[in-house]
Amino acid sequence: MDEDAGPNAGPNAGSNDVDQTGGRRARRGMLVVMITLAVVTVVGIGLVVSFVQAEREREVQNWQVRLGIVADGRAGALAQWLSEQVGVLSHLSTNANLQLYAMDLASGIGDDIDQVEGNFIRNFLNATADQTGFVPSRRASRVDANVSAPVTAGLAIVNPGGGLIVASEFMPGLPDGFGPILAAASDGKPAVYGPQDGPTGEPLLGFAVPLYAVQQEAGSGNEIGYIVGLRPFDRTVFDLLEQPGNAWETAETYLVRQRDRSVQYVTPLADGTPPMGKSLSLDTPELAAARAIDDPGLFGFGRNHAGDDVLFTSRVIPRTDWVLVHAIHEAEALAASESRLRTTLIVFVLLIVFVLVGALALWRHGTSVRLAEVATRHRIAADRLRNYMKFVRVVTDGQPTAIAAVDEGGRYTFANIGATWGSGLTPDQIVGKTMSEVMGPHTARQFQELNDQAFRTGSPVSEVRALERDGHERMIKSDHIPLAADRDHPRSVLMVLEDVTELMAERARREAIMRQLVGTLVSLVDRRDPFSANHSALVAELARDIAEEMGEPEEMCRTVDIAGNLMNVGKILVPEEILTKTGPLTEDEMTVVRDAMVQTADLLGAVSFDLPVAETLRQLQERWDGHGYPDGLAGDAILLSARIVMVANAFVGMVSPRAFRGALPVDTASAELLKDAGARFDRRPVAALLNYLENRGGAERWRRVGEDDGGG
Repeated sequence: MDEDAGPNAGPNAGSNDVDQTGGRRARRGMLVVMITLAVVTVVGIGLVVSFVQAEREREVQNWQVRLGIVADGRAGALAQWLSEQVGVLSHLSTNANLQLYAMDLASGIGDDIDQVEGNFIRNFLNATADQTGFVPSRRASRVDANVSAPVTAGLAIVNPGGGLIVASEFMPGLPDGFGPILAAASDGKPAVYGPQDGPTGEPLLGFAVPLYAVQQEAGSGNEIGYIVGLRPFDRTVFDLLEQPGNAWETAETYLVRQRDRSVQYVTPLADGTPPMGKSLSLDTPELAAARAIDDPGLFGFGRNHAGDDVLFTSRVIPRTDWVLVHAIHEAEALAASESRLRTTLIVFVLLIVFVLVGALALWRHGTSVRLAEVATRHRIAADRLRNYMKFVRVVTDGQPTAIAAVDEGGRYTFANIGATWGSGLTPDQIVGKTMSEVMGPHTARQFQELNDQAFRTGSPVSEVRALERDGHERMIKSDHIPLAADRDHPRSVLMVLEDVTELMAERARREAIMRQLVGTLVSLVDRRDPFSANHSALVAELARDIAEEMGEPEEMCRTVDIAGNLMNVGKILVPEEILTKTGPLTEDEMTVVRDAMVQTADLLGAVSFDLPVAETLRQLQERWDGHGYPDGLAGDAILLSARIVMVANAFVGMVSPRAFRGALPVDTASAELLKDAGARFDRRPVAALLNYLENRGGAERWRRVGEDDGGG
């Protein structure tokens, strides 16, 4: 039977062996495919999650910048306001009448002081308090006219022990705890008292500066008293915390300070809490205000006074124990980005799942077809991939800019058609080559320096420079953006090169048109005022020389040049009989001439110079000591460009002849400027002018100006 069965069973047995072998291979292949797909799925989801996390961190960094800008602005406004309050008291401390009055009292002859003098001092303090806000809130708001204002705020002169000597109408006695403020003022360290509850429960702020005898040297222990000011802690302060143009519903800026082991919220809160109406434990680790006090300047996540999750940053307010906190609800700040990233994550996961399901279906189908069909499908898939890559290439090559990625060794890892730089190579041929091989050593070295800077700082670098291309000089704007390394790509810099030659030419054309306009306006003024012809041009020339001597950037040099040329445009509004008058001007005529310079700023205020020209023109009659016109600005509050043009205008006016006098010698004019330095003028531009005259040949140049004008 076995022999009979053998011939018939042989083919079937072979077929079964083949089927079993094929089944085992199929199962092994299926296992390999499943493992591979699982790994790909995990890796793909991991990459998507990493991408989403990186995008979220980038959005948080953007919020760090936004919150920091607002916090800096509000802290700066508050610090400047505090300085202004101290400045009011400092101005009073230098008043000779107040000093003499306090000296008489300190010398023991207070009982003999004329009552009229005491009333004068009191009225003077009342007027100053009304003008500067050192009055009760009810009086400042000008309501309840029939109800007398409470005695809660004002200005006063106190003796070294803190006793009131003379005070404004509503000034109370010094509150408890004011002694350290007087001690700090005696040491020359202005400090802020409060806010603390005043006599009526209304929060008050206090300030103090020392008062010295006339011609007495300032120093600790030499004071004969103090100038003290108390004012309400009210909307005047709170409004400084409001950010103009804020479009966020939950954004909030408030002040906090430490009291024992508690955080006290100094200013009103968005939930209606009044000033100093809430205190929370400093030991609450997630409390944003507690973290801000512990580490001022910190940016991070925390919870606000209402328990809401917020993004916040903080700033210290000088002269106080206040810390400014600017926060926004995390839900509002990150809602849009979280929704976008969540959608991105879902789409990518669905795409991965779709690819996974498609791959499984394709594999199952592939096992049931011949090898030729599988090969055909692979070929089709490869064609699709190539088409996709072609599409990506078309998109990048269609850009008008050159786009390339370069590693730390200066070798290309990606390039579009614009990045071939006229080398005759294709983008694929460029990959792997160095920039020197494509651009040439000289050009490559310039871009490599910028790439190295981007690698070193980790921040984008941009620059516009002139380069020779095809025998012509072209202006190329280059952006160098550092790219972090990943599994498939080394650490690189993305270079985006754009030819901005035409744009720069258009900018130059606009500059020339503006220069022509300036020249036309100046010539119009010169025709009406023959005694100061060419004065504006000379001021502009000297102002630019001073700015260059100070090492200021080109923007500053252009600003003083334009402002100097345009400073007398307002004279077109001055009657010609005043301009041509050879005798002394009356006070009214002087006012007309003086207002002409301010009117110059008004006339040109609507002109877009892309530079602070109008602001400079408005400030040309201000003084360094604050006694100028029209706004009484002082020190660095005056634009540097205005301070430079002031000095140039004064010097040119002195070395140029006028109808009522001849030109002053350069040395005499220099001495006059030096005498006014620190009072009328900033010392820096005066020093720069003197250095220019003495060491740069400027003296000879301006002697000739005086001689030429005199000869005319």
